[in-house]
Amino acid sequence: MNTTQIRNELKNHIDKLSAEKLEIVEKFLKDLQEEEIDVTEELLNIPGFESAMKRTNQQIKEGKIKDWRDIRDDV
Repeated sequence: MNTTQIRNELKNHIDKLSAEKLEIVEKFLKDLQEEEIDVTEELLNIPGFESAMKRTNQQIKEGKIKDWRDIRDDV
């Protein structure tokens, strides 16, 4: 299921909810979004994380990574 399909399914479910349940869903979604932002901010506050992430993304683009299964076949 792609993102558009998921959003349509969610809309169908939301359209059937009472006002009370809509408030619960809204709070849940807000909490999920805030948690995501908090985690991102936490990672970005780690010294050197952002530059390490950029290096890693560049290595991925250049094919300079190894599949973990090739390194640890016992996992």
